[in-house]
Amino acid sequence: MIAMKTAVYRTSDDSVLVGSLIQCAEDGKQSVCLVELKARFDERRNIEWSRALEKAGVHVVYGFPDLKIHAKLTLVVRREQNGLRRYAHIGTGNYHSTTARLYEDAGIFTADDDITADVADLFNFITGFSRPQRFRKLLVAPFTLRSGLVEEIRRVAEAAAAGQPAGIRLKVNHLVDPGIIDELYAASGAGASIDIVARTTCTLRPGVEGLSENIRVRSILGRFLEHSRLYAFEAGDRTAMYIGSADLMPRNLDHRIEVLAPVENARVRQELNAILDSASSDNTNAWELSADGKWTRLLPAESDKPHSHQATMMRRVLARARRRAREQRGD
Repeated sequence: MIAMKTAVYRTSDDSVLVGSLIQCAEDGKQSVCLVELKARFDERRNIEWSRALEKAGVHVVYGFPDLKIHAKLTLVVRREQNGLRRYAHIGTGNYHSTTARLYEDAGIFTADDDITADVADLFNFITGFSRPQRFRKLLVAPFTLRSGLVEEIRRVAEAAAAGQPAGIRLKVNHLVDPGIIDELYAASGAGASIDIVARTTCTLRPGVEGLSENIRVRSILGRFLEHSRLYAFEAGDRTAMYIGSADLMPRNLDHRIEVLAPVENARVRQELNAILDSASSDNTNAWELSADGKWTRLLPAESDKPHSHQATMMRRVLARARRRAREQRGD
């Protein structure tokens, strides 16, 4: 490895990531860390970490005074047999060991040339070296995130109006942006099926006659805090899926550095679709939003099998871990 760059919004005292940055600098590698000093409730901790990082020789960047950096990004550059190669991690959660035990989150690790080039350009922008002219695949706020999402929603609406398969599935923490809500209403009016899992605030009203009959909204309250942001769009024979840090709020879309990355690998899409399928089928810890703004807890009917989204995901993760352990042992 010759370089490592990461964005730290929140971290913890036993953070492996911060230790890796320090080790990288001590080994003479390029080590860059963006520390967001305005992370609510973690301002003092982040200042302490930034001092420790600077003392170890890490290049610490503090971002912009009027643009909070909320993206969860890490870039690694390695010298390999065929030359330099970049790897990027893009996540929905902070690099924080405590919240990792309490929050439900997801992330992707990729060597896709376009995505890693976009991440590299974004780090260059944050550290003041250049301003990106365009992004190849990433949707980045405050540059292309809002317009990219609007474009995806409108594609779905056009497909629905043409009688083609059309659907939107969103999993977010907050849905309050008026512009995005209007686009979702229009897609519903065109006949698109829209399923939304919103953990906390949602100012969209589903099931309103003449406005949102094709929209369903639910929230899941379980053992873990639902924190991942997933976006899936089906428009005719085209499907698109994104993962990242952004919620559907004006501050996230217009006033922060946020990133959504496209998920193009079929196996990873399958995993994320499994999350969306399971969340939309929960009938033990889910609450459904009605047209009048009231939430009602969903309970399994006598003929239905109880389904807990979080319990299902835990079983899925454990089964995958056991399978990998067997493969490593050569069983």
